[in-house]
Amino acid sequence: MAFIAAIAVAAAVFYTGWDLLDVHGLKPERRIDSKTLFDLVKLSFGVVAGAGALVALVVAYRRQRVDEAGAHREDTRLHTERFSHAVDKLGSDSPAVQLGGVHALAGLADDAPDDSLRQTCIDVLCAYLQLPFTPDPGSGPTHQEEHHRYLALRKVRHTILRLIGDHYRRPKGTHRSWQGCDLDFTGVIIDGPLNFDGATFSGGLVSFGGATFSGGRVSFGGATFSGGRVSFGGATFSGGRVSFDRSTFSDGTVSFDHATFSDGMLYFGGATFSGGLVSFGGATFSGGTVSFHGATFSGGRAVFAHAMFSGGAVHFGSATFSDGMVSFGRATFSDGRVSFGGATFSDGRVSFGGATFSGGRVSFDAATGSRPHGLLNAGSVPSIITLPLAWLPLNP
Repeated sequence: MAFIAAIAVAAAVFYTGWDLLDVHGLKPERRIDSKTLFDLVKLSFGVVAGAGALVALVVAYRRQRVDEAGAHREDTRLHTERFSHAVDKLGSDSPAVQLGGVHALAGLADDAPDDSLRQTCIDVLCAYLQLPFTPDPGSGPTHQEEHHRYLALRKVRHTILRLIGDHYRRPKGTHRSWQGCDLDFTGVIIDGPLNFDGATFSGGLVSFGGATFSGGRVSFGGATFSGGRVSFGGATFSGGRVSFDRSTFSDGTVSFDHATFSDGMLYFGGATFSGGLVSFGGATFSGGTVSFHGATFSGGRAVFAHAMFSGGAVHFGSATFSDGMVSFGRATFSDGRVSFGGATFSDGRVSFGGATFSGGRVSFDAATGSRPHGLLNAGSVPSIITLPLAWLPLNP
């Protein structure tokens, strides 16, 4: 193939030069002089030398490929040996040894020769978090040893959460960055801090499906969601705080479908929704707080379809709806509070189509702009809804 390519290039150059010189033929020569003969000899040697150089180039290229493949195999072999040693440490009965295994796996992920090996190290760290553990027996005199062991193992878990956050915040493509890798926190009990401030989610899947947030703070402050998927589907919020403060949603999906909010706080204050989807479909709000205070909806969707509001609070105070969609379609309001106080409805669509109001309170005090779609039925105002005076005479 290399020879054919060389011949093709040479022929193209020759015929291009022939055409540019406007040559109509060759002058016949019955006899040649010594100078012309010498030029022919030099041309012959030049062709042979060029062919030899081409052969040498191809051989050198193939040798380089073989050397690179051998180096990759050696790197993979060394990585596998270190990986096995680190996993053995992580499986130790000693929390101190486990901590060493955690840091060893994080270092291996940083030095992995390819993305698949890096993902394997991350998967093992996430799998450790998914392992069942004995709850804190208390600090009483009869349980001191078990209590101290619980605290030591919790330290290991919190270290994994910290390292994952530290690495995921680094810009993609830089050393020690895990952005774009999958993170599986399915079923994990989050009782410590996890920091994704300023991270960019442009690929991969971050799953908190079925996780329990019982303490600590999970922060996505200033994060950018331009692709990928972050899922909290089926999660339980019984404490702690999850914050998307000042985040930007320009694409991708953040899902809280069928999550249960019985305590704690989910905060989207000052966030910008210019695209993508934030979904609370089928979620249950029996306690805690979800806040979109000061958020800007200039695109994208926030969906609360079929959600059940039986307690807690959802705040859209001072939010701006200039485009996009916020839907409470077929939601059930039996208790709790949903507030749009001071919100601005300049465009976009906020819909309560098919929603049921039997309790709690939905407040639009001091809201400005157009009344949300489907909020009133036949001109009546449910007693749990408070509206600005300018909205009262309007038909749905």
